[in-house]
Amino acid sequence: MTRSLTWLFAIAGGAAVGNLYYAQPLLDTIATSFHVARGTTGFLMAGTQIGYAVGIFLIVPLGDIRNRQRLIPLMMGLSAVLLVVCALAPTLLLLTVAMTCVGLTTVAAQLLNPFAGDLTDDATRGRVTGTIVGGFISGILLARVISGIIAGAAGWRAVFAFAAALTTVLAVLLYRALPIVPAKESRRYGSLLLSVFTIVRRERALQVVMVYGAISFAAFTLFWTALTFLLAGAPYHYSAAAIGLFSLAGLFGAIVAQGAGRLHDRGWSNAGAGLSWLLAAVAWALSLLAVRSLPWLVIGAIVLDIATQAQRIFNQAQALALSAVARSRIITAYITGNFIGGAVGSLSASILWSLGGWTYVVLAGLAMSLAASAMWLALRTHKHLAGRPG
Repeated sequence: MTRSLTWLFAIAGGAAVGNLYYAQPLLDTIATSFHVARGTTGFLMAGTQIGYAVGIFLIVPLGDIRNRQRLIPLMMGLSAVLLVVCALAPTLLLLTVAMTCVGLTTVAAQLLNPFAGDLTDDATRGRVTGTIVGGFISGILLARVISGIIAGAAGWRAVFAFAAALTTVLAVLLYRALPIVPAKESRRYGSLLLSVFTIVRRERALQVVMVYGAISFAAFTLFWTALTFLLAGAPYHYSAAAIGLFSLAGLFGAIVAQGAGRLHDRGWSNAGAGLSWLLAAVAWALSLLAVRSLPWLVIGAIVLDIATQAQRIFNQAQALALSAVARSRIITAYITGNFIGGAVGSLSASILWSLGGWTYVVLAGLAMSLAASAMWLALRTHKHLAGRPG
């Protein structure tokens, strides 16, 4: 992994993951465009994340048995076509279906990460993983910023047109830059998918990071989905552009968390994971003040993104170290769990917002972080429950 290839992986992966989130700051705008209730568009994000989880499970394992130099650009190209469909969608139903299919195909990021693991040695895997995963999180946050700016200038449909063009360019760059690496083993497709379950059943450490990842991403999507509803209503009444720019606060947090990869390389991954869950709980507690104070909301977003980014780096670096021949399937299991959690977070945001507004959302997020902290403490006390140490 050269420095330039590492950054190409980070940028392309960030753009691919970002395709899932362009709609998030536009939920209120899209609801107005299609004349539906504001909370209804939360199902748009849930459908996207469910599609992504399915795509991860059905497509990413192919990275262990197929030529990724062709597979990755192919998936990026399919995503670009579907993003064009999103830009032209005449109804919310068709937009939801198209976004679900975008989720199904925009899995290049999760093919790139284990590919990088194959091209990296043990001594630098944490640093490289930190850079690449940092690109993914930055892509999520920048997608919101770009989405708001473009929507404010040219409407929400232009956002998806831009995403389609960017995805096409990166597909071409990846096709030219990716090395050709022989498949690590030969399996039939059905056997390949079944082996994912075998790996999960066998690797207790993978089970642990999967649970952590699902909780972390559920809380992350809960926050950012509900944040759109909070900022669009009283007392803020922000436009889509302003809501998108708010993601810059989270981007700062993601940059700060890059040190997590180096902590993993030094053997401090487990302690760092515990600290990250405490940070997440603090972030939710600070966010409770957001209804009347924007500065507390900004601080809460920064701290939550530091915690979330660190959790993802620690989790994936530990997972990639478990097996040299099954990294794509390990990432398949981990990310599928993540985005099932993400779908739960998006659905919960709509339901909790309808029931009790921002207060209910924050209390749910705080409960998730405290539950994960309790799990980390229990596993640290009884280390045999966690499998191999990370």
